[in-house]
Amino acid sequence: MAFEITGKVIDILPAIQVSDKFRKREFVIEKKDTGAAAVFIDYIKFQLVQDKCDLINESFLNEEVKIWFNVKGNRWERDGKVNYFTNLDAWKIEKVSESIRSQNIPQHSTMEDIPPENEELSDLPF
Repeated sequence: MAFEITGKVIDILPAIQVSDKFRKREFVIEKKDTGAAAVFIDYIKFQLVQDKCDLINESFLNEEVKIWFNVKGNRWERDGKVNYFTNLDAWKIEKVSESIRSQNIPQHSTMEDIPPENEELSDLPF
């Protein structure tokens, strides 16, 4: 199941080559929620894996972004102890300012997009 969230990027960590076959990059957003009497701030860490590590760079720092992500949970056992951990795996990141800008740009039309005039309808009063 995919989720989405909007927040401000406050930290971007360098990509780490964990093993020969696994690479990850983490980043943190600040999510503000305004309650009745106070502002609640959450700091949420996401990870990008493999080729998705290139979705973010330093130009995203201090920018408002929209993130699409999946929640991943894993079980890890060592020396008889079992641990569980959860990751927020981001798979798409978009600057909010770019998203708004692209929605406001009109589509380009060509002559093929304009329907031909209908002679019968051209004399209608509206």
